[in-house]
Amino acid sequence: MASQKAKSDIPRAKVKFEIYGEEMIEKNVKSSGNSGRVYLPPNWVGHQVKIIRID
Repeated sequence: MASQKAKSDIPRAKVKFEIYGEEMIEKNVKSSGNSGRVYLPPNWVGHQVKIIRID
């Protein structure tokens, strides 16, 4: 059986996203336990957001 590369070993190509929205904020993800966290303005609560990792 041939060995398979782990997903993290495969280089990813950059892709282009075109989205329409109301506002944009650029922030760094902070560590939070076993995951990451991004704080957003309280007036965004209850609204739909999309997160795109850029680096």
